[in-house]
This record gives sequence, structure tokens and C-alpha cells, in this order.
Amino acid sequence: MTRKLVRAALRRSQAQVHHVTPVAPGAARGRVAEVYRQVERDFGMLAPPVTLHSPAPDVLAACWLMLRETLLVDGRAGRAAKETVAAAVSEGNRCPYCVDVHSATRDSLPSAAEGDALAGWARECAEQRRCPRDHPPFPRDQLAELAGVVVTFQYLNRMVTVFLADSPIPVEVPEVARGHARRLLGRFMRPAERKRIRSGAPLRLLPAADLPGELSWSAREHGVATALARACAAIGMAGQRSVPAAVRAVVETELAAWAGEPPGPSRAWVASAASSLAAEDRPAARLALLTAMAPYQVDGAVIEEFRDRNGSDRELVEVTAWASMAAARRVGAWLGPSTAREDDGSPAGHAGG
Repeated sequence: MTRKLVRAALRRSQAQVHHVTPVAPGAARGRVAEVYRQVERDFGMLAPPVTLHSPAPDVLAACWLMLRETLLVDGRAGRAAKETVAAAVSEGNRCPYCVDVHSATRDSLPSAAEGDALAGWARECAEQRRCPRDHPPFPRDQLAELAGVVVTFQYLNRMVTVFLADSPIPVEVPEVARGHARRLLGRFMRPAERKRIRSGAPLRLLPAADLPGELSWSAREHGVATALARACAAIGMAGQRSVPAAVRAVVETELAAWAGEPPGPSRAWVASAASSLAAEDRPAARLALLTAMAPYQVDGAVIEEFRDRNGSDRELVEVTAWASMAAARRVGAWLGPSTAREDDGSPAGHAGG
């Protein structure tokens, strides 16, 4: 299978997106078309985890900025280290699609010497009580990039789990060929030699915004901080449009008491959390709560119940994106050093530059 055939197969994988219809490349206009152009240029393909956001153009831009600035841009931490973190976070979140993509890419690159320690750090970061805040297995000046990857994949894993199949390899590829297809995928996704991806113009896809205080550890890396700030603001605005205020309050209350632990196999906690809401708000609350804290429990019935009360693909993307970002920001709150002063003294604040 040549590189051209791999690209064709991955383009067909857009059909694996569930519950919403992504904007077709030929129909893309405005901001969607610009994001698509950048994704193909810098990522090598129109990746379904990005295009599933296309019914909500601002959320699409937010997802792309986070992914580009934390994972793809050349910085202090190498791409192999970032892919190691992305794969480990995805394993912890039980997101087999992202595990396939990022473990294949990681395996196609020269291994990071600290790979096992990095993977362990990324997995432990998912729970507040286990997160090794003050003793990461990498130089402190790489924290913004690697913790940025953690936040991005805490967000992205939730969206992928809700909207995509279990693997990026199309179902028509026979089982005996899937291992070879994964290896080809890894080589396809590997960054091209001599091609450096730099922070810069793509950040202008979204307007300037203030960096949330819980993500202040990113301030020493302008591109990472700017992408996170603008993405949080755009997705926050999407939540204000599509998530009722009472539902946002319930989700925020549940997340404030959440320390990353799985809520358990039963959904009883969801019914309890939503019990105080008006009947018309409960479908959105169930969808948002499950997306934030147990995305693997979102099924067709949860989606259809939401659809019965709400309408468009845009609203569905905006509710799930808001919930995913709320959970990712909660994890981000315990990633920085626990000491009052960071090594570089960079304050939280405006990251819109």
C-alpha cells in the first residue's frame, strides 16, 4: 500500500464519524476551509478527530490550534516525547482510536530516551492525588509543551470517544493486514525531514483572550499559552450558546469535586447530579456530564435523547466540546508546580499576542 493509497483510505475514514456530518472538503468555506488547508499542510491529512468539529467553525479552530501548537510545533520537547505523552494519555482515557494513531506515530520516530518515564508521568497526571507535579521526568522548560499535550488530549480523547469508531483503519481492511496498516499510518504521520512547523500565523484563527489561571504553567511558551487561551475562550462561548446555564452550573459543581477518578460503571451518579434540573435540561446535562467524566458511556440513546430536545450538529458539537474542555481544564489545574513561584516567574494573564 503506497502513501497515496494510505491517504485515500484515511480520507474515506471521514465516514467513520458518528452522530454528526463533517463539512466535506469541497464544501468548506471561510474559517472551515482555512483550518482544513492548514490541517492538510501541517498534519498531512484531514484527520477525523479534527474534522468532526467542523459543524461548529470556532470550535474546529480551537481544536486545531491546541493540537498544532502543543503536538506539532517544533519546540524544546521533541515530537517523539510529545507522541509518547499523547499515546499514554489516550491509553488512560480508553481511547483506542487515539492510541492507534499516536502509538503508531511514536513508534515510527527515534525513541525518546525517557519514554517509559514520560508515559508514566502522563498517565499519573490524569489523577490529582497521583500527579507528580514537582518531579516531572523532563527539564522544567519542557513543562508547557508536554503539559499542553496532556490538556489537548484530555480534551480530544473525549470528543473522539463520543464521535469516532475504535480505530482510524477503515473497517474494510482485513484483520491480517491491520498491523501493517498501522505501521504505514505511523510512517505517514511521521513529520517530514527538513520540514519545521513553527508557531505563528495560524494563531490568528481566533481572537485574543486571557489565559485561564489554572493553565498559567503554559505562560513561558507563547504559542502554547496563546492557543490554550484562545481555545478556552472560543469553546467557552460555544458553551454559552448551546449549554443551558443551569446545566453548566451542575457540570462545574461535579468537576470541582472530581479528582480524575473514573465514576464507576453505573450511571446513577448522572441521574443524581441532574435531578434538580428542569426536565427539558436533563438530556443536555446527561450528555455533558458523561462526556466530561465518562465519555465511553455516551451511546446512541444519550445522543438521541439530546437530539429530541435540541437540533443541529453544531449544538451537539458545542455541548460535547464545552464539557470536554471543562474536564481538560480541571486536569490542567493540577499539572503545574505546587510551589508558589515557577522557575521562570511567568505570571498568568493575557495570552492573546
